[in-house]
Amino acid sequence: LQAWLNKGFHGEMDYMARHGVKRSRPAELLPGTTRVISVRMDYLPPKARKPADILDQPGYAYISRYALGRDYHKIMRKRLQKLASQIETAIGAFGYRVFVDSAPVLEKALAEKAGLGWIGKHSNVLNRKAGSWFFLGEIYTDLALPIDPPTVKSHCGTCTACMDICPTQAIVGPQQVDARRCISYLTIELKSAIPAELRPLMGNR
Repeated sequence: LQAWLNKGFHGEMDYMARHGVKRSRPAELLPGTTRVISVRMDYLPPKARKPADILDQPGYAYISRYALGRDYHKIMRKRLQKLASQIETAIGAFGYRVFVDSAPVLEKALAEKAGLGWIGKHSNVLNRKAGSWFFLGEIYTDLALPIDPPTVKSHCGTCTACMDICPTQAIVGPQQVDARRCISYLTIELKSAIPAELRPLMGNR
């Protein structure tokens, strides 16, 4: 994370630098934390229309699949809260806090350690069945849960498909994304105008 920040790849996302230590040390974010329960929620419908169908039609705007449904933050937070309540009913009160993209949490690294997948060259968590089509959420807790070693290994091998196909070439190296060139950053995080040289590369995204 620090090496990524030092290269300026976070662009205008100053909050990434402000909370660097807390991201890598859960107990500093929530005192008393000894374990993290990491979960995923898939969001790609089984009969979803292929993204290429829209990308090939310049008269239409392509909207990321996750943005077409209900606010996943609210859905996952509610489900995680329900899970925590069920645990509480079973064993009694315990300390915890639910996170869904709402605090400085290194959720991808935690998901990998939890065995939900591996971090691909595009820097997202990959799962052999679900791809990268899922959200991540966490429960930070003081429960002394047993720790199992990760059983999922990287299956990327020599494949560079994600790096090759990225329209703005934002993936500058394996697991290295320059957010300043990333379409997600340009359309959500960037407060100023999108750089002129990147606009043609974005197409109808």
